[in-house]
Amino acid sequence: MAKALPLHEIEVFDQQNLPSPDVDFSVASIILVNKPKTWTSFDVVRYVRGRLRTKKVGHAGTLDPMAEGLLILCSGRATKSISQLQDLPKTYIGEITFGASTPSYDADSEPDATAPTDHITLEMIQEVLDTHFKGEIQQVPPMYSALKRDGKRLYELARRGKTVELEPRPVTIHDTHIISFEDNKLLLSIICSKGTYIRSIAHDLGKLIGSLGHLTQLVRTSIGDYSYQKALSPEKIDELLNAQD
Repeated sequence: MAKALPLHEIEVFDQQNLPSPDVDFSVASIILVNKPKTWTSFDVVRYVRGRLRTKKVGHAGTLDPMAEGLLILCSGRATKSISQLQDLPKTYIGEITFGASTPSYDADSEPDATAPTDHITLEMIQEVLDTHFKGEIQQVPPMYSALKRDGKRLYELARRGKTVELEPRPVTIHDTHIISFEDNKLLLSIICSKGTYIRSIAHDLGKLIGSLGHLTQLVRTSIGDYSYQKALSPEKIDELLNAQD
């Protein structure tokens, strides 16, 4: 069985090293993709897989449909290195809106409860972040997630109106930085470990400041040293790989 390749040995295709139709993607490659909003991560894999002309394509970390930003695809033998990529710290910029919660913890579902916001201050938010969202924390995943319970995805159970008691899991918050806070909307930069749900941070932060909150925008800006600023749109990949057609 072939071993996982070290990441530095895998060719990376991005805006600085554009893919071309003559590349054999069945060998090993990393492709940096800027996932559009409303696309699922599998939508991106399926779209790009057809252009790479190889079935062995996977991604290194799911992004929710409402999120956008960096999605790393691996092809060929590079798929065996996906766990190395998943272990790298991830950076997000998220917008959290206070005053209402949603079942999915984000804007993909309608608010199910509201709460006052007049008491919220920037200093209060900073204190809660410093106290509760630093280092290793215990985080309960949202019911609307792809995690499985008894062979079924949690979001499938949630859509049927069912809930199950979920155990908290350890995740690491390396850093948080408040970019802005205005009109009950917090723009927050977060560097965290794999398995961290930014939606859960939004939900929990809302409660801890005596209100409610949900995630209204999310961009993944980096995974380790891989940046979304170098990533290619799915349409650009299509254009480049079909250049000779």
